[in-house]
Order: sequence, then structure tokens, then C-alpha cells
Amino acid sequence: MTPEFAIGFGRQAIELTLTMALPMLGVGLAVGVIVSVIQAATQIQEMTLTFIPKIVSMFLALLFSLPWLMERMLTFTRDLFVNIPTYIR
Repeated sequence: MTPEFAIGFGRQAIELTLTMALPMLGVGLAVGVIVSVIQAATQIQEMTLTFIPKIVSMFLALLFSLPWLMERMLTFTRDLFVNIPTYIR
């Protein structure tokens, strides 16, 4: 295993992690901005008003994107296990 391979493998793992986190983070960002605009317009500054909608929306995003996330994880893991003999050389 060369240093270039280790760096490439780590980079691929980090890219997969960021790609998998993107749906939940994007939904959380969008809901946070919408709730903040509503709070600014109505001048209601309640902390739970921002926290609860973000948690619920991120959970729903996770629920809807779970099949895609599992497919990505399974593909990565399957490729890793299939190529173990190649990596050892």
C-alpha cells in the first residue's frame, strides 16, 4: 500500500461522508433560514421555535434519503471488501 493510495482512499471516504450528510444539512439550513425569516418578521425570539422544526425536518430528510444512503454505503463497503487482496499487495 503506497502513501498515494492511502491518501486517495481517505479522500474517497471523506467525500462519501460529506455526500451522505448533505441532504440532512441542506434541509436543516433551509428550514433554519425560513424559521429565522419568520422570527424576524414577527419578532418572536423563542429558541425552541428554531430547534424543533430543524430536528423534525432533518429526521424526515434522513427517512426519505435512507435508501439512497444505504446504497452508497453498501457500494463503498462492497468495493472495499472485494478489493482487499489488491490493497494488500
